[in-house]
Amino acid sequence: MGNDDHRRRKTPCGFCMAVFKWIPVLFITAVIAWSYYAYVVELCIRNSQNRIGMIFMLLFYHLFLTLFMWSYWRTIMTSVGRIPDQWRIPDEEVSRLFRADSPDTQKRILNNFARDLPVTNRTMNGSVRFCEKCKIIKPDRAHHCSVCSCCVLKMDHHCPWVNNCVNFYNYKYFVLFLGYALVYCLYVAFTSLHDFVEFWKGQLNASGMGRFHILFLFFIAIMFAISLVSLFGYHIYLVLVNRTTLESFRAPIFRVGGPDKNGYNLGRYANFCEVFGDDWQYWFLPVFSSRGDGYSYPTSSDQSRVSTSSPTQRYDAMGDTTTSRLDGNPTDKLICASPLDTTNHHHNQSPHQVRSTSVLPTQLLQIQPPSPYRDELNEQQQKLANGQSLDCSTPAAMSSPAECGVNGAAVYIKMIGDHPLTSADSAKGFPRPPNGDLPV
Repeated sequence: MGNDDHRRRKTPCGFCMAVFKWIPVLFITAVIAWSYYAYVVELCIRNSQNRIGMIFMLLFYHLFLTLFMWSYWRTIMTSVGRIPDQWRIPDEEVSRLFRADSPDTQKRILNNFARDLPVTNRTMNGSVRFCEKCKIIKPDRAHHCSVCSCCVLKMDHHCPWVNNCVNFYNYKYFVLFLGYALVYCLYVAFTSLHDFVEFWKGQLNASGMGRFHILFLFFIAIMFAISLVSLFGYHIYLVLVNRTTLESFRAPIFRVGGPDKNGYNLGRYANFCEVFGDDWQYWFLPVFSSRGDGYSYPTSSDQSRVSTSSPTQRYDAMGDTTTSRLDGNPTDKLICASPLDTTNHHHNQSPHQVRSTSVLPTQLLQIQPPSPYRDELNEQQQKLANGQSLDCSTPAAMSSPAECGVNGAAVYIKMIGDHPLTSADSAKGFPRPPNGDLPV
């Protein structure tokens, strides 16, 4: 089913393991087959006395059963797909990668090979994700499944009850399977509730084993409904936030932005349409209608750059997802750093000094000083406008580092609370602020 089927062992042990994996699927199929007999034969045909009611019961029962089994079959039989050869690293590059003497060398080799691939996800050290077993660059949101022995696109998890990986191609079928299974169980439990009550009253028309078939039919329907309601609700939540099960436990790491669980969150409607498609007529049918190709996905940062009003237009307008998250420096975390002055100062200077980056006298910082010094600051600004020199020893001048920090000079501001600490205040014995000299 995957891109490494030819490497799977054909030994008797491997054959036995392949058969063993189908046991959960056979169990579910057997339960459904028994429930069909108990509901149709024992509950409706042999026990029901209202023929018109029986016809409607059977009509809706077969409708829900058809949608349930159709979704279940598509989830099981849909292949995980095969990742194209352009993602595969040549053998000589793989050998050079394994012979690399440092992680930085490996990182450069991987980044150089993936420079033309639409990948935005990274590892913890900032390198492109690489699968050592499949020898490929992992597409975004793809992971290697040890059970399927291949890399799976948008892998959610490997489900033993369908003997398949829940992935990009069958995730819609899996959600529909959970939903229709829940509806099927609730419908069976609701329509058999009356006969269940009659059984305990001793007034049930059925006799022999038929009575116990109806009794266990209600119990099993309720039991499966309880387990399905939490699982279905959880996956509906994942659809609405555009997150896989693996991503909910370990956030994807982006080249620009770092780890972000909401990196693919486009809004609830857009997230829903990414899985179920744009045409509402196919939303509740197990036919493929998901957006995208499984290799690249629009991100929340892409969406913030699009100003279209329609969610469908907003998704389509994102177009090529090889931009935005791919742009910028190849860092694990986007850091907005301001330039620092590299001028060497005295070794005992305060670590909190403010470095001016060649601020011109006319480029004043928009600082609102405390009211006692506002008039004096206005006077200092007036002197500056007239070309006069400034006295930086006054409290008002100390409140304006842009005026005194000319040509890279360091400026210190001692403050307690919101007010500068003057020499007169120091003589009064005010304590030193807990943060020391505070920069502006």
